[in-house]
Amino acid sequence: MLATTIGGVLSISAAAVFSFALLSKMVERMVSLSVGIMLSTSLLHALPEAFESGADVRSLFATLLGGLLAFFMLEKFAILRHSHHHEGDGHHHAHGHDKREAGKAGWMILLGDGMHNFTDGILIAAAFLANPELGIVTGLAIIAHEIPQEIGDFIVLLNAGFSRTRAYLFNLLCSLMAVAGGLLGYFTLDRASGLIPYVLVFASSGFLYIAVSDLMPQMQRRATVRESVPQVLLIGVGVLIVLFLTRGT
Repeated sequence: MLATTIGGVLSISAAAVFSFALLSKMVERMVSLSVGIMLSTSLLHALPEAFESGADVRSLFATLLGGLLAFFMLEKFAILRHSHHHEGDGHHHAHGHDKREAGKAGWMILLGDGMHNFTDGILIAAAFLANPELGIVTGLAIIAHEIPQEIGDFIVLLNAGFSRTRAYLFNLLCSLMAVAGGLLGYFTLDRASGLIPYVLVFASSGFLYIAVSDLMPQMQRRATVRESVPQVLLIGVGVLIVLFLTRGT
């Protein structure tokens, strides 16, 4: 509960600060750090933990494949959901059309974000049940990814007509869905411990997919040496953070 609560409040508050202060450089740096944390959490800890559990290897790989495909389809849905017209786009709309569409997009963002945070809570619970250190780095990986994502959500909500206060409060309520997910995951998985390796693999598939298909392509758009060197260094910092937090495990 502590990990999910702190993670939700911290990520939302940091995203609000960055969004409202327009610190775009900090956001770019956070993306690079997220990649290092998410990749190392998945490949150095969550997946080894799952495969060393004694669960059927083929089933775990099937879960990894299914997870990657599931996140691919979820992203497809998100892309379709967020495609909407803007004022001055050359299309003829009835008066107020774009304002209504922006408002719908804002509520859809909140709904999707709440479901996403609920799932994150379950994943954090599974990680803590498998290994306390793994729970810490999993929570850290989720926080590191949530900050850039929540900044995007804040921008959509502000564009949809939400005030800064309302955008923050509604996002905060959605983030606390992670607590509900954490409680459900703890009491469910504690009684069905055989499911924990599969939940860890599914969580890893999400981290890997997000890092490789979403965050790294963003970084590749900035290909100059001046921009690439900080990216590589921050990925390394993310890996070192995970190694430091899980040393000896």
